Amino acid sequence: MYETHFGLREAPFTLTPNTSFFVGHATHQEALNTLLVAVRSGEGFVKLTGEVGTGKTLLCRTFIDMLEKEEFVTAYIPNPYVGPNTLLLGVADELGIEYPDKVNQHQILKLITKHSVDTYADRKRVVLCLDEAQAMPVETLEALRLLTNLETERRKLIQVVLFGQPELNEKLNDQSIRQLKQRITFSYNLRPMNPDEVEYYVAYRLSVAGYNGPRLFSDRATRILSRASGGVPRLVNILANKALLAAFGEGLHEVTPQHIKLAVQDTESTYNPLVRIKMRLVRFVTAFLGVTLVTIGVSSWIGWL
Repeated sequence: MYETHFGLREAPFTLTPNTSFFVGHATHQEALNTLLVAVRSGEGFVKLTGEVGTGKTLLCRTFIDMLEKEEFVTAYIPNPYVGPNTLLLGVADELGIEYPDKVNQHQILKLITKHSVDTYADRKRVVLCLDEAQAMPVETLEALRLLTNLETERRKLIQVVLFGQPELNEKLNDQSIRQLKQRITFSYNLRPMNPDEVEYYVAYRLSVAGYNGPRLFSDRATRILSRASGGVPRLVNILANKALLAAFGEGLHEVTPQHIKLAVQDTESTYNPLVRIKMRLVRFVTAFLGVTLVTIGVSSWIGWL
């Protein structure tokens, strides 16, 4: 809607995980480096966790895109909230393995094993990435562990990378899958962006979208954006997009603090915390003034005596 007004080729703050918009700020670049080092080690499970909206799915897709096709074969399961057999069928589909209509878990596991051995013979490795892994049933996680039992004398035939919310850590504490937890050789936890990273993030996405004019978000607008979003990429996108719409609606070519505040008021996940902060501030000021007035009153009364 506002692309032409701001000289953009495309919308810069969509929520769709587009790898061309991947921003390698500190936490995401460190996470990506950890993943790349981990899969080249050829050992065990890899785990990456982060709160909702911190960019796990985009990081996952960027990671897959960066793996050399001559060296790796990848499989991506975006929604692993399924039973063990369904998960194995999904892995087989991703790897292009053909199987009969009626196949049991043992049979599909044998087919995946054969495919993995053939892939290894071609000097390639299978990397299985599972997004939203915190949703996986415990029995499905156990079936996943069985996949990683496939190995040669030197390395695993399949490496598994788990992407999930912090609840994944709690699930992995289940005693019934303690063997899986022991096999996690690399892990990383995504943190939100700091204010400087938010500023870079906004500028970078605008640049990728084709913007090449003067600074579009003022310093103060960016600071408010960082504070209101908590540095969470998804919330930055939502607020920045709404702020651009507000500026466009006024025919302006700069996003001001007022535009960010309007976006915050229109976004429940950020507006409510800010309201609570303001209420706490009002209560503090009221209490402070009350104590001050009482102290002045008592002092005056003593002086009068």
